[in-house]
Amino acid sequence: MPGETPAALIGLGANLENPAGMIAAALERLAAGPGLKLLAVSCLYLSEPQGGPEGQDWYHNAAAAFASALAPRELLARLLAVEADLGRRRGEKNGPRAIDLDWLAQGDLVVDEPPELIVPHPRLAERRFALAPLAEVAPGWRHPRLGLSARELLAALPAAGQGLKKLGLPAVRLEPRTG
Repeated sequence: MPGETPAALIGLGANLENPAGMIAAALERLAAGPGLKLLAVSCLYLSEPQGGPEGQDWYHNAAAAFASALAPRELLARLLAVEADLGRRRGEKNGPRAIDLDWLAQGDLVVDEPPELIVPHPRLAERRFALAPLAEVAPGWRHPRLGLSARELLAALPAAGQGLKKLGLPAVRLEPRTG
């Protein structure tokens, strides 16, 4: 539809306790609040930790597309609130986490309000664990600065150094809405 806002593309990750359950809970909480409607969810992926302490578990990752009526600061606040509600405690960089929610992109939107609000995500083009699920939920999305799709960015990454395994299970099942 003309004038329709592009979907907000959100990356989700967790590697503590019940990571798949935490991702599902985060999706449900995001969709339950005003201004967001869940449109699509990728399969779950397992990814090797990138940096951080030795010996941490692999991450579960997914991506989701939301129709959003929220302003950029409102969306960021919602992501941070859901993280906090689900037990996210900020500490060691790249350390284990109960849940991590990243605003990956939204159409051709570019927001530069460092350090906390940068869209597209500043390291998106370097992250296989974000690009693979993103390519599932938004195959037509193109990076507004680089001009490449998620699939093209994924193909450009070096093969070594970012272990990733597709689990093939949806992060959550989308229920048809009635009424």
